[in-house]
Amino acid sequence: MNLIKSTGTFSFYTLISRILGYLRDILIAIFLGSGPLADAFFVAFRIPNTFRRLFGEGSFNAAFVPSYSKELVKGKKKSDDFANNIFNLLTIFLFALVLLIELFMPFFVSLIAPGFKFEPDKFVLAVQLTKITFPFILFISLASFFSAILNSHNRFAAASAAPIILNIIMIGILAFGKILDQKLVLYLSYGVSIAGFIQAIFLVIFVKKFFKPKLLFNFKVSKEVKLFFKKLLPSVFSSGVTQINILVGTIIASFQASAVSYLYYADRIYQINLAISGIAIGTIILPKLSSYIQQNKKSYIDKIQNKSLELSLLLSFPAMLALIIANEEIVSSLFGYGSFDKISIRNSAEALLYFSLGLPAFSLIKIFSSFIFARDNTKIPFYFSTVAVLLNVLISIYFFKDLGFIIIPIATSISSWVNSILLYSFLHKENYFKINKKIILQIIRITASTIIMGICLQILLSHFDSQLSFENNYKFIYLVFLVIFSILIYFVVSLMTKAFKLSDIKLKY
Repeated sequence: MNLIKSTGTFSFYTLISRILGYLRDILIAIFLGSGPLADAFFVAFRIPNTFRRLFGEGSFNAAFVPSYSKELVKGKKKSDDFANNIFNLLTIFLFALVLLIELFMPFFVSLIAPGFKFEPDKFVLAVQLTKITFPFILFISLASFFSAILNSHNRFAAASAAPIILNIIMIGILAFGKILDQKLVLYLSYGVSIAGFIQAIFLVIFVKKFFKPKLLFNFKVSKEVKLFFKKLLPSVFSSGVTQINILVGTIIASFQASAVSYLYYADRIYQINLAISGIAIGTIILPKLSSYIQQNKKSYIDKIQNKSLELSLLLSFPAMLALIIANEEIVSSLFGYGSFDKISIRNSAEALLYFSLGLPAFSLIKIFSSFIFARDNTKIPFYFSTVAVLLNVLISIYFFKDLGFIIIPIATSISSWVNSILLYSFLHKENYFKINKKIILQIIRITASTIIMGICLQILLSHFDSQLSFENNYKFIYLVFLVIFSILIYFVVSLMTKAFKLSDIKLKY
């Protein structure tokens, strides 16, 4: 496996998806802004989108890949039987879950957005829209199952490209935003569920080469299948701790007008780097790392773990500093159009600033968790994630009255750093992974390269101050220029400091 090449493939399609996602969100900002319609839609969209991230961004992989890899060693029939039993149980459970939630949707929405109860019109709309979007959970979870099989066979392109479908469909609907007017949120909600169905079908086409799903009712719940489902819930919770923290934040933020929208827009911006620096790398290394651990190839294990950590920090450090320096310019250039006013920009930018402080921690959680998941252990990350979520809830609730919605990104970042430190402490204690002198030297080089890039970015922002102002309709073009130029500066400086070497591109693990 070539780590950088595989990560590059995964990241390329993820980047396309995120770019389209930004275009989608720019259009949402133009037509909906951050008012009651936007709040209701974002709650309806947050639930299926959180499930997509929980299942699709490594958590299903964490439980499935090590178990499926063991079955592959025993032969194709064994692996096919195992996968088909999982497929059938998953389908039945998800169908029952969707049906149950649909029947009790008002109660469900009151749990995820309790603040809406004080605004009856917003609450009724949120219930209606969530009923429409909720079936997405069934389709996206099955799509994640197919993705995990592809990833187990070191096929990452189709799985990482599938989310593009959702964005294309939603952009297509938003193109008629003016015509649809207030019905726009209704059509967007239908678009979410339709996109989930198409994604599942899209992945079935690619997975047929390795596995053909059969919906049966005489499936066998073997010891291996029981073990998998025993590991699934802890892996979903621990891999998706960042998303769970954000969901908790959404619940608390629902008590403040427009706060759900501010957090949504901030979340959309920093998630693009997390997708590359954490999710992509964690997903890529898991199949090979699991295999090497089973074969007890210590030198290969160390090589993959060290390089994946270095690559994660190489990508997350500059992103963190860029978001700290240019949070308001970024939010304004991406979303500052139409109904999205200066107050919305300022509040979303402030949320982005505090989310960005936790960006390296969000990535480290994905990397360190993968090191533990590869050893077929989902319990330890689950315990640490529970501590992190409880800490997040306590901080958010305690300070919300005084600080408002801004405590939510602060609490998310603090709890994420605590989680990443706990994960590393466990890895160090069990002698699974230790930060050595070589890694410390790389961290120093990465930090130096990041600081130089940050200074250059600050100079560029000062120079292009008027072009990036709220009133300039072409500010997005200038932002793209600054981002590309800053990346080039960082790349050149990283080569000079040896934080990154061209020879790393050819390395195989």
